[in-house]
Amino acid sequence: MVFQLITFDGVLQNVGGVREPITEQIGAGDVAVERKTDVFINNRMSEGVGVHVSEMRLNVSTDFGQQSKKKGLSFEEKRARMMEIFFETKDVFQLKDLEKIAPKEKGITSMSVKEILQSLVDDGMVDTDRIGTSNYFWAFPSKALHARKRKLEELESQFAESSQKKEALQKNIEKLKTGREDTAERAALLKELAALRQKKEQLKTEIDKYRECDPDVVEEMRQTNQVAKEAANRWTDNIFSIKSWAKRKFGFEESRIDKGFGIPEDLDYID
Repeated sequence: MVFQLITFDGVLQNVGGVREPITEQIGAGDVAVERKTDVFINNRMSEGVGVHVSEMRLNVSTDFGQQSKKKGLSFEEKRARMMEIFFETKDVFQLKDLEKIAPKEKGITSMSVKEILQSLVDDGMVDTDRIGTSNYFWAFPSKALHARKRKLEELESQFAESSQKKEALQKNIEKLKTGREDTAERAALLKELAALRQKKEQLKTEIDKYRECDPDVVEEMRQTNQVAKEAANRWTDNIFSIKSWAKRKFGFEESRIDKGFGIPEDLDYID
């Protein structure tokens, strides 16, 4: 939004260009005033009339009369304010009571009361019990104090335990550093160790190449072949038995049986 303010004694004059703006702030909410000086005026002035010209540019971020909306409460702020209701009143409430009190006294919307309350119950900050057909909620400062003390003791215990572990690890580190100082001798030994490890891998590769000639491997292969041979002869014997039974039972010729079941004519035992 831009305003031009021209003040003079009697006659309105035409305003030309402006340059070198100087920005000034005024205490009027979100309204920023930018005053521009060094105004050029057309050379048309009435006789005997003094003219003073200034231009103000108003940058208005919101409409006049409106203020920026209030920032809503965060979830944690709502929880804190809900706890204030219990601590300040030291009373027992039903959900419907809190849905009426929270918006008025703590600015918590009634729609979010149930969610906030349930989160506090889940965290053990608010107690609840069902009496008859109604659920009641309460939280007393004394319980919160004891809960904080227990939490503090728990954290202190964890801190002490962590400190002991850290100290033990630090001592172990110092112990392991002994004899591992960065010396020329140690560097030479590490280099030699790396070379020996590389040599070991090379030898292992060579051994794998001649694995088939290993007597143990050869014996294992021989035993495996023997098992396979016995199994093949056993199944061959079974086939011959079935063929013999079929010939006696149905009077089929052997060639017909071989053809029907895809049995090779030269099927025989393995020597």
